[in-house]
Amino acid sequence: MAEHPIWRGHLRLALVSCPVALVTSHTERNNLHFHLINPDTGNRVKMLTTDAETGAELSRRDLAKGYEFHKGEHVLLTDADFESVRVESSSVLKIDKFVPAGSIDPLYFDTGYYMVPDGDAGEDVYAVLREAISASKTMALSRLVIARRERAVAIVPTETGLAVHTLYEAKDVASPERLFDSLKGVEADPAMVELARQLISRQIGKYDPADMEDRYEARLRAIIDAKVGGEEPPEPDEAADDGSNVVDLMAALKQSLGQGAPARTPEPVGRATKGKVTKAVSKLAGKPAKLAKTAAKRPGSTPAASLARKRRG
Repeated sequence: MAEHPIWRGHLRLALVSCPVALVTSHTERNNLHFHLINPDTGNRVKMLTTDAETGAELSRRDLAKGYEFHKGEHVLLTDADFESVRVESSSVLKIDKFVPAGSIDPLYFDTGYYMVPDGDAGEDVYAVLREAISASKTMALSRLVIARRERAVAIVPTETGLAVHTLYEAKDVASPERLFDSLKGVEADPAMVELARQLISRQIGKYDPADMEDRYEARLRAIIDAKVGGEEPPEPDEAADDGSNVVDLMAALKQSLGQGAPARTPEPVGRATKGKVTKAVSKLAGKPAKLAKTAAKRPGSTPAASLARKRRG
């Protein structure tokens, strides 16, 4: 195989096994990497390893690893200490059990690998196991030693083969309870939920990896290419609407479905509007005083009676 496997061994289910290899499924070959540069000279900046207290320059090969058990206090570990707890690598990826596909929260998935047949000898067994796992709509759980650490893994079928995902332990995933405390007791309006479901149904499509392009990196590459070519960087795209104008959720849902008129956003109160409001308030405030003055000239008259006469007239 062209790619260099990170692990080779056998996939085993009961008494059935086949030789397999794990190949990294992700690549960073196309990612942008930057160096720190001194803008005055154009030279790269060299990072030095120094003692935090004395400032003395040190060589990394002379350093030791330490665990901070109290603030500023460390216990040093040697290579022998790490070697003593090393888990022996196994050449067998034994399936412990199967769980329903989709039953593991995606937050627990870590690094992904392709599990490929290692040679022609076990391709038929590999194909049978792949089809059986896919047909049963399950994923297989096992354990694997990678870089001296034992990791729980999930084996899942792909369109053409099998993939392996290392899994985080429960202690590695933060509890979401306190993050969603504010939602306790909040009930969704059934009518709005139905409109939202209709909106979702209109936008259902097939997943295409091309849709996941990193637009930030693409734009940054365009700027880099322009600068390398001595050209002017492209103009930045206009900022997208962040949706902060929506004031009526029901109206916004209906508008999205084409069932109603666009939801109107209240205009901000500017100086001109403030002036009109102030004049209107002043005019209304002056009416009682004017009516009282009229009543004083006409005995037996009251502001209410004056208003009534004006309405009749």
